[in-house]
Amino acid sequence: MNAFTLVNAKVLTDDGFRDDLAVRVEDGRIAALIAAAQAAGETVDLEGGWLLPGFIDVQVNGGGGALFNNAPDVDALRTMMRGHRRHGTTGMLPTLISDDAAVMEKAIAAVRRAIAEGVPGVLGIHLEGPYIAPARKGTHDAGKFRVPDAAEIAMATALDNGVTLITLAPECVPADTIRRMVANGAIVCAGHTAGSYEQTRAGLDAGITGFTHLYNAMTPLQGREPGVVGAALEDPHSWCGVIVDGVHAHPASLRVALAAKPRGKVLLVTDAMPMVGSDDPSFTLYGEVITAVDGVVRNAAGALAGSALDMATAVRNTVNLLGLPLEEAARMASTYPADFLGLGHRHGRIAPGHAADLVALDADLRVVATWIGGQGERH
Repeated sequence: MNAFTLVNAKVLTDDGFRDDLAVRVEDGRIAALIAAAQAAGETVDLEGGWLLPGFIDVQVNGGGGALFNNAPDVDALRTMMRGHRRHGTTGMLPTLISDDAAVMEKAIAAVRRAIAEGVPGVLGIHLEGPYIAPARKGTHDAGKFRVPDAAEIAMATALDNGVTLITLAPECVPADTIRRMVANGAIVCAGHTAGSYEQTRAGLDAGITGFTHLYNAMTPLQGREPGVVGAALEDPHSWCGVIVDGVHAHPASLRVALAAKPRGKVLLVTDAMPMVGSDDPSFTLYGEVITAVDGVVRNAAGALAGSALDMATAVRNTVNLLGLPLEEAARMASTYPADFLGLGHRHGRIAPGHAADLVALDADLRVVATWIGGQGERH
């Protein structure tokens, strides 16, 4: 039995931070939270730092120098996960940007195989497009866009051992198609959409439960035209992913979203590109070389092309730019994404019975160690 106890840390529990507890890990799961004085056997001293649930990122295009679209295989998934783990991510949805059906099939097969082989941290797949709107395409290739037929719906929802998340434009996809995707087990988000408030509400009624990178690539909230943003902020049941990098959305706009949505319905995402966890600031997408300049990723047309953000930086930014306590910022990176994905019963919390997916931070909120299924790495 692989067993150890994490000691000398400020532990984020369901009731907030506790500095009088130790976390007992046995066979990849959290066995118990015990009084620190009762810790025995093998211990790991966290030197007074913070112990949080591992971060869960539902939008990861690339990392460690790899872009999923360019290499939809298990090796790329391992590379991406290694790159993001250094920044506290212990679970991710590798994200495929709009592409041909053949590439989508390869990506889904790669994720299925990675999960079957136990690649640490791969929880499923996020298909961001190609069922989206040309008017809000961002850096996506509009030549790939289409409306899925029955065969493609079946293909896109074929992952049978992990989570499938699909981002689409509700005005471009019939409500019955959305219902069929949900019935097949997919989680559906609105994103890259030029839809009206009414079209977005219809999508929510059909089964949409989330919004991909709120404020970006969607119709804004205006006085007489609430748009997609208005529908997202008004709806109490859906989740909103936000990119807290100071570029994708103004901090004031993000604070408005936090004030409008019920607690637990706003979650951190990175929309990360290959430079996260890599020393190379450039990558190729659709044959175009894209380079991050001063940490901002844009294509030649000036459109934002994902981000160079990692989850640990997103957490720090949520504290420093948005003024939230670390406790809430950490939950936005772990507990709330787990709940959104339907995995909250085994991920996203430091509680008995949950997976021992954990991240330790120092006093400056820098990652010093991670555990995935109880397997630890120092960083």
